[in-house]
Amino acid sequence: MKNSYVMAASAMAMLLAPGAHAQSKELVLYCSVGEEWCRAQSEAFSRETGINVLMTRKSSGETYAQIKAEEGQPRGDVWWGGTGDPHLQAAQEGLTMEYRSPMLDELQDWAVAQAETGGYRTIGIYAGALGFGYNSDLVSDNPPACWADLLDERFRDDVQVANPNSSGTSYTMLATMVQLMGEEEAFEYFTELHSNISQYTKSGSAPIRAAATGETAVGIVFQHDAVAQTVQGAPIVTVAPCEGTGYEVGSMSIIEGGPNPESAKVWYDWALSPAAQEIGATANSYQVPSNAKAKTPPEAPRLADIKLIDYDFAEYGSSETRSRLLARWDAEIGALPN
Repeated sequence: MKNSYVMAASAMAMLLAPGAHAQSKELVLYCSVGEEWCRAQSEAFSRETGINVLMTRKSSGETYAQIKAEEGQPRGDVWWGGTGDPHLQAAQEGLTMEYRSPMLDELQDWAVAQAETGGYRTIGIYAGALGFGYNSDLVSDNPPACWADLLDERFRDDVQVANPNSSGTSYTMLATMVQLMGEEEAFEYFTELHSNISQYTKSGSAPIRAAATGETAVGIVFQHDAVAQTVQGAPIVTVAPCEGTGYEVGSMSIIEGGPNPESAKVWYDWALSPAAQEIGATANSYQVPSNAKAKTPPEAPRLADIKLIDYDFAEYGSSETRSRLLARWDAEIGALPN
């Protein structure tokens, strides 16, 4: 297996060969992880390849909507990061391009399974479990340990979660509850939880930042986002809910018909390398990387220690199911009075 840097260098040499288009020295990146990680990843890639990255950061749902709106005249080259469900929907709808990276053999089984499910139009780059975090300065007695605990009257207007239309994190929660409880029971849960929600945020990680500053007591997020606040000194305790929980396979896709397809492949291969995947920890992001040779940050929640459901990525990443659940959430939960 060639080292990823060798492959990136070879691809770069090809881009600079006589007759290569000048535009191929550019990459338009749609990034759906945290802003700090987006910047660090983009800057490292540019240093190592000489390819200029034009990066836009948006949440998973927003990025999917943008790529869908640009269908036929795409402006982006690569969608990097964010939950796998909307990546799978984009793959199913032909918005992304099939590409089999030479790095496939180095990846964890769950990352390869994501590629297989998406017809190799997407691939797993990291994983992380859903959960919540609470501010221990605000919640000192009988802390919440389960999803059911968040329905308690004492958390009235003191829980934040994102809107699943814009946030992949929150859509993962929606799909998790449907799989954990059954659809009718899940929507009953969300209806009851609504009384305790102070705000449905746009970004999936915003609720735990609010909990870190004391704006809210509880933020429903991926557990690694809660850990990140603790590492920075906030009084956040991370919870893996007792009933069990879902997880994400953060993903990457090349946009079909994008303006710089060769640069996109260089990014794709490079982003699957161990060194590239270890950049996340330097940017206060503690997901489990998909390359088996990459070092997992010691702060990352151990997936083996969490009661994970058998999350059905094919079903809940399908266009039909995802669209239907979001429409039902809008009608039954999003329409409820504040």
